Amino acid sequence: MGYRWAKASSEERSVLLEFVYLTYQELCPDGFAEGLGWQMIDQYCSEQTPRWWVVLEEELAFNPVAGLWLGNALDPVQGDRFAQIFLLYVRPEHRHQGLGSALMGEAQAWAMARGDRQIGLQVFAHNQTALSLYHKLGYHTHSLLMVKSL
Repeated sequence: MGYRWAKASSEERSVLLEFVYLTYQELCPDGFAEGLGWQMIDQYCSEQTPRWWVVLEEELAFNPVAGLWLGNALDPVQGDRFAQIFLLYVRPEHRHQGLGSALMGEAQAWAMARGDRQIGLQVFAHNQTALSLYHKLGYHTHSLLMVKSL
């Protein structure tokens, strides 16, 4: 396919921050919370929250075109720990190449290997591209996050 997996480097946190911002810029063009990216990374990024990166095969530098960041969540009904997808991002010029599906496959394999019985994610209701991918991969709505402006 012209792509390969890349291991993390010292630049990883800055790339993770860039991907968080790119995701929210696409989904919330009218703006998003100042400082959100570093706050998320400081709060959730650890050795227990693995990241996978995809780079162009011929690239020697750490310059990912796609990435996946996983964490942990608890099922409030069963009490089980399960894998939670914090971030899945593919740069626009590399979309529709199967990278998102490949990364989701890695997430599922990681979750199954550690004994998780489910995997979860949060997606904006207006993100039809992501919803389409997740439905195609067998995900379904389990709960709804509802908010009210005050």
